[in-house]
Amino acid sequence: MDIKLTNAQRAEVLTQALPYIQKYYGKVIVIKYGGNAMINEQLKAQVMEDIVLLSLIGVKVVLVHGGGPEITDTLKKIGKESVFVDGLRVTDKETADVVQMVLAGKINKTLVNMLEINGGKAIGISGLDGHMIEAQMKDERLGYVGRITNVDVTPILDLLEKGYIPVVSTIGCDKDGNVYNINADTAAAFIAGGMKAERLITMTDIEGILRDKNDHTSIIPCIDLKMAEELFTTGIISGGMIPKVECCIDAIHKGVKKVTILDGRVPHALLIETLTNEGAGTMVVADMNNNE
Repeated sequence: MDIKLTNAQRAEVLTQALPYIQKYYGKVIVIKYGGNAMINEQLKAQVMEDIVLLSLIGVKVVLVHGGGPEITDTLKKIGKESVFVDGLRVTDKETADVVQMVLAGKINKTLVNMLEINGGKAIGISGLDGHMIEAQMKDERLGYVGRITNVDVTPILDLLEKGYIPVVSTIGCDKDGNVYNINADTAAAFIAGGMKAERLITMTDIEGILRDKNDHTSIIPCIDLKMAEELFTTGIISGGMIPKVECCIDAIHKGVKKVTILDGRVPHALLIETLTNEGAGTMVVADMNNNE
């Protein structure tokens, strides 16, 4: 629906955003983007527009991406079936090569290109560059799926200093040069923590944490660490939401002030979340009684 605004209404929208622009000016926001949230091309274009806008108003945006569905499609094209154990892709040497090609190649450079054509300055890097993401084998059953042992955010800081939007693909390596498939939520938590980011926003294809998984209006707008424990215990946080919330909690423990699970299917959800008081999704904080 195309809503026509008068010039006065446009001006009012901008002035209402001013306190939020001031709040985040010069601050680091890490955005995790990937998986099913990337499938819709129109929404993807809007996400890139939002990121460029945030960058142009002085927010230091870091885009961390995955790309599981596209990896699956590419493996299918070469006749290789995807096998998952506990939600993680079993990654042999051939699959690791495909992961590197798809994440650090096609997806990374596509996102960089989209940011550039929308007026942003972006450079794509992977966890291999500068050995930024160091990892070791998580579980022999999974093959080259990595558990992060160290993240050096220096290359990201260097790019931000030069005015670029860093676009980071989540592959890692060990000291012997082996390449590992890294969970993008986990990598984003480590990167945001290493940068002591103001916020981590993880874009997904669900509304957020639902009190009743069958009722899409039962979204919980904010939780803290104590409440998260209760939601785990009662089973409200279950299934695929468990690792996502665990990554949010890890990021908080690593020094990130606020983490949001954001519904990437909502047009301009990033701007709604960062530049309005409405918000979107579920925010995770350390303590709601002591939250700015």
